[in-house]
Amino acid sequence: MAAKSGLKPGSERFGHRSAVVALSLGLLAVAGGGAAATANATDLANVAAVTKTAASSAPNAEQTESSVLAKAAADARSAAADKAAADKAAAEKASVEKAAADKAAADKAAATPVNDPSGAQAYAASRLAAFGWGQDQMRALVTLWNKESDWTTTATNPSSGAYGIAQSLPGDKMANAGGDWQTNYKTQIEWGLGYIKERYGSPAGALGWHLAHNWY
Repeated sequence: MAAKSGLKPGSERFGHRSAVVALSLGLLAVAGGGAAATANATDLANVAAVTKTAASSAPNAEQTESSVLAKAAADARSAAADKAAADKAAAEKASVEKAAADKAAADKAAATPVNDPSGAQAYAASRLAAFGWGQDQMRALVTLWNKESDWTTTATNPSSGAYGIAQSLPGDKMANAGGDWQTNYKTQIEWGLGYIKERYGSPAGALGWHLAHNWY
């Protein structure tokens, strides 16, 4: 006689079906957990990629500052170069202008002989009216300065040192009429006519004194 299992009829089949259901649910749970893990891993990978892209595209503070400093230095060098070029151009222009002025002065000096008695007399005649005299005073002036210097610009008295057409004593007294008093007969004549007007009133008066004293 077979021993009884203590189970009710049909309980074995019920237990078997429960185990199958439980196993199926476990498999589904496992499958569901794997899908969730896969989804989480994918999300993390996407976030990491976006972060990396943002980090690579964001401006680097140190690189930006370095670029600004480099540009400022380049601008400063450019400005310094421009100023140096402008200064050089100004200096060259000034040099050219000075050379032109010096040449003009040299040409003028060459065009006006230092010793030119006829030219000196013509100039003196043109200046009589400026001192309040008529042309009748020219004869006396010619006689006076013929005696003093023969109207020679560089005439020098060997004993007294008197110099020039009007025989200024000392010669550098004529400097108040112009710095070129040693070589320019016009400067000497301007001084000489002024001296005559102040001391004698006219060339005739100066000649009269000279004839009486042999100096004026």
